[in-house]
Amino acid sequence: MSVTVRFAPSPTGYLHVGNARIALVNYLFARRHGGRFLLRFDDTDPERSRDTYREAILHDLAWLGLGWDETFRQSERRALYDEWAARLIAAGRLYPCYETEEELRFKREQRRRRGLPPVYDRAALALTEAERRALEAKGRRPHWRFKLSAGNVVWEDLVLGRREVKLSAVSDPVLIRADGTPLYTFTSVVDDIERGVTHILRGEDHVTNTGVQHDLFAALGAPPPAFGHLPLLIDAEGGKLSKRLEGLSLRSLRRDGIEPRALAAYLVALGSGREPEPLPLEALAADFSLAAYAASPPRFDPHQLLALNRRVLQGLSYEDVKARLPEGAPPAFWEAVRGNIELFRDVETWWRVVKGELWPPGLAHEAEFLRLAATLLPPEPWDEEKIGRWLEDLKRQSGRRGRALFAPLRLAVTGEAAGPELTRLLPLIGRAETLARLERAARTPQAGDDGVPVSA
Repeated sequence: MSVTVRFAPSPTGYLHVGNARIALVNYLFARRHGGRFLLRFDDTDPERSRDTYREAILHDLAWLGLGWDETFRQSERRALYDEWAARLIAAGRLYPCYETEEELRFKREQRRRRGLPPVYDRAALALTEAERRALEAKGRRPHWRFKLSAGNVVWEDLVLGRREVKLSAVSDPVLIRADGTPLYTFTSVVDDIERGVTHILRGEDHVTNTGVQHDLFAALGAPPPAFGHLPLLIDAEGGKLSKRLEGLSLRSLRRDGIEPRALAAYLVALGSGREPEPLPLEALAADFSLAAYAASPPRFDPHQLLALNRRVLQGLSYEDVKARLPEGAPPAFWEAVRGNIELFRDVETWWRVVKGELWPPGLAHEAEFLRLAATLLPPEPWDEEKIGRWLEDLKRQSGRRGRALFAPLRLAVTGEAAGPELTRLLPLIGRAETLARLERAARTPQAGDDGVPVSA
């Protein structure tokens, strides 16, 4: 069987890591089986859908490295949905309802008070044609519900194993609003039938919806696809990640400097029991398997993502990042800093250290040592070997070694307590600026704990 899957975001916001994980799973599953990956925009809600979000989603998926075989928008397929709705009406499975939202809310509350599940009571099915005409004459416009079958829907989930939904515990779903707009539960099934989708891979929060859609597939005369539901991500403390998703949009992660290869590898590995490997998507697809995923919710840990991002950055060559570096940054700069950045935006910090006007912290208590360092500075041109000899001379004449030697030098020259090797940084900073920084640090009083400068 030829595999066809789809990723179906609603353009009502930016993609977050949970969305991206589902998109990746669908994409890799399709590529692993030589199938098709469809991108569908579920934009039937005109009040919330925005072209700005749709464009952002396209950009995010492309940044992540995902390509699609076809893309389409549900908002452009209204005639198709009307046609399939007519079939359900003719079969007696789609019926008009006239209750207002206030009336429905009252009914649900009454059922709760009686200890009954708050499902729709199908009162609309008892209306006569005359009663319906009378309601419409008063301005009531019907919404349309799908009459669910009796019994249970059972399927073997590709991730969670055997699943069962009791349809009598679910309200007949509204498929068409009173304004005639079709809803996701219906349009999704129509599109899946019409496009020949064979596998639906999505979040565990859709399990009940899958039971309803199984019944809808049957009513429309089509066999249901295979379903797989991935457990939703939780945060490092075990809480719902959904509460923190605003800061975990792909847009914000990209802006912060997360590499797409790191993010893809991390998201794909979550819940699989495998260590994330920052490989190209083609390599991730080669041994991709849904069987690797557990039924328990995986923890999304930003610290693990940062560690993986660091690995990716360390493996990038100058040619890989040349277009993203500050103007004028040479290969030696990238070689010097790439082992000391977690996010690509950290590059800007080190470029300012190399080329900016730096005012180091007060180190007047180290004035004698810093002036000795300045006195011993060799003439240019500089390279790693010459700076290494300078450090050896300084060690010998000062009697210092280890932290006592390097900590004040690094603070004076870079303003940072840690960072790239000085043998690599100093040739980029140059003799004149290095000398000026050493002298400034030696003259500047140290700040006390109360923020008031004190002399050594």
